[in-house]
Amino acid sequence: MMPLTVLFITPPFHAGVVEVAGRWVPLYFVYLAGALKDAGHNPLIYDAMTKFVGYPEIEKKIKETRPDIVATTAITCTSPDALRVLETAKRLDPETITICGGIHASFMHEEMFSLSGALDYIVIGEGEETIVELVNALSEKGDVSAIKGIAYKEGGRVVKTPPRPFLKNLDGMPMAWDLLDWGDYTYFMAPGSRLGAIATSRGCDKDCTFCSQRKFWQGTWRARSPEDLVKELEELNTVYGVNVVLLTDDYPTPDRQRWERFLDLLIEKDLPVELLMETRAGDIIRDKDILWKYKKAKIIHMYVGTEATEQEALNYMKKDLKLEESREALSLLRDWGIITETSLILGFPEDTPESIQRTLTLAKEFNPDFAHFLAIAPWPYSDIYRELEPFIEVWDYKKYNLIDPIVKPRRMTLEDVDRAIVECYRDFYMGKFIEMLEEKNEYKKNYLMRAMKLMMSNSFVKKKMGLLGEMPEEIKAILESAIGGE
Repeated sequence: MMPLTVLFITPPFHAGVVEVAGRWVPLYFVYLAGALKDAGHNPLIYDAMTKFVGYPEIEKKIKETRPDIVATTAITCTSPDALRVLETAKRLDPETITICGGIHASFMHEEMFSLSGALDYIVIGEGEETIVELVNALSEKGDVSAIKGIAYKEGGRVVKTPPRPFLKNLDGMPMAWDLLDWGDYTYFMAPGSRLGAIATSRGCDKDCTFCSQRKFWQGTWRARSPEDLVKELEELNTVYGVNVVLLTDDYPTPDRQRWERFLDLLIEKDLPVELLMETRAGDIIRDKDILWKYKKAKIIHMYVGTEATEQEALNYMKKDLKLEESREALSLLRDWGIITETSLILGFPEDTPESIQRTLTLAKEFNPDFAHFLAIAPWPYSDIYRELEPFIEVWDYKKYNLIDPIVKPRRMTLEDVDRAIVECYRDFYMGKFIEMLEEKNEYKKNYLMRAMKLMMSNSFVKKKMGLLGEMPEEIKAILESAIGGE
């Protein structure tokens, strides 16, 4: 078998909000490149998104590396750029083989092939075994039709092979950490930090109708062992200098025994690594007797999915959550000094200015440290899509980013929704600013002040919140004196 050079490129897409906080590792590429490297191929990773480069730089990288294969990934809002990356590769050399994976490509393979002739193969679902089998077959110029979990065009029609079963064991998987430009990855709330990421599990067994992950993982949940997780954290810290790590799971905590064992090992190892994560409110309440372990294990920032502040909306989304659970979970975390974050989804068909105002009022009562007011994005493969389709007014996938309104409520315009989101952000964070000034914990105060400064100075946020104008000079002066000119 002739080893092939596979260049993984992230689509150069930017929505703005998540990039306010840091530069994030493309973990999916680390897994796929690790599998290919282990199989004897030559993978490379070019994180165009994190590097904030465009197509001229991508073109230059392709010319420099002369890859046999260019591979990318697509969620809905990045799918146009994912196709453009592959079109760039084909334009430079029509013999270059192109591959796309990711959740949007997995579900929308027919559409993606119809949109571009530059796409050769789609990897559907979990990709580690599939990418190796596919690249091996391409290296040997063999038949790909027996490879499970792919789609390709043949004779003008799209062929989809049978699905590939999920991996039975997630421990000990090869990871190509050495292929990352580690200087690119940092968490802005910890100046000088090096930011890594690990997935402690894959999947979710809940039924939220707006969510894509549940459908992608077919309602399953598989976990890595606590021992394997701590071993990886130790490697990231000692070999690559990582001192802040994002746990990328949507739901890492359903198995309390496993989760507590992980916390115990973290406490025992006492690694100089702080953790960022998310989980469900009910699990925080379940774990109220061991939240001290969360704190001692250096979990500093916790996202808790609230999504709505009216029970009817939660029921509509099949969120399996009671309002009081969100309130209690946020309160418990606040008592332990853990930074809290949540999000509220706006722009449903029945939303009105009054219902959005009620959401804002309750968000203030819940009192997370950070709140995001998001526009519902109807992923075209989600369970909720059919219900929302009659109200969709925007068909440009780049706008399906949770920031731009897509769905028009019955009694509001898209512009009304956009303005309501901006007003929610403004009201919430102006109130939080006063609270931050009175915060007694210096660590938390500096953390929150730094976050506020980043939000207020971020070009995307300023553009979105243009009605605010520039940051008021008195607020700017307080932020500068509180945390310096970082």
